[in-house]
Amino acid sequence: MTKKVLITGASRGLGKGLARQFATRGYALALTARNAGDLEALRGELQDSASQICIRALDVVDFGDIPGVIRDCAAELGGLDIVIANAGVAIRTPVGKGHFAEVQRTIDVNLTGAIATCEAAIELFREHGHGQLVGITSIAALRGMKGNGAYCATKAALGTYLESLRCETFNEDITVTELAPGYIDTDLNRALASRPFVINAEKGTAIMADLIEKKKAFSYVPPWPWRLVAQFMKILPVSKLRNM
Repeated sequence: MTKKVLITGASRGLGKGLARQFATRGYALALTARNAGDLEALRGELQDSASQICIRALDVVDFGDIPGVIRDCAAELGGLDIVIANAGVAIRTPVGKGHFAEVQRTIDVNLTGAIATCEAAIELFREHGHGQLVGITSIAALRGMKGNGAYCATKAALGTYLESLRCETFNEDITVTELAPGYIDTDLNRALASRPFVINAEKGTAIMADLIEKKKAFSYVPPWPWRLVAQFMKILPVSKLRNM
């Protein structure tokens, strides 16, 4: 039976890479993003490999639109097995420099929009009796990084929220997966001066798709070396952290 996956923020970056991965694996795709033209182009690219594709224009900061879009996609595809809350932004927001509008945008997209997506997905999964919710956090959730307080805070908060969902759905046929990527080469991080252990998007999203299919509860991406590096980052003193 064909599996169906919905991906938010599917027109670029990790979302686009995941769409390509699941298309080659024969999934039916529901792809959402702000730009309908980009989604049309992606559908044209993937239509020969994916079993079925539906697209919907969606900005996840329009929180009230999310449940309807998810339900529309489920109706068109005949259900959804996986929902990936992927839409996100990475904006530098150094504190006290007049960047509150960017801080608010980061919170709205990365946290509130992701939570709204998760809420709608869990409600749908409960009606259907099963499902897998995937939230994309980051190794940046481990510590607060200089100039990226809002981004780090949203990813840490989303990870805690996903753990709460895992507790709430523990006795249900619902899997909650958190993937925390390191540096995977996308537009979101190419401007950074340093990207340790960076891997290309094709390899990174292939690993992510594998982990989703294995229904992992949590994993860094790639698992090695980030499982080890994460332990080091947790104990790194601020005097060293501030220079990263």
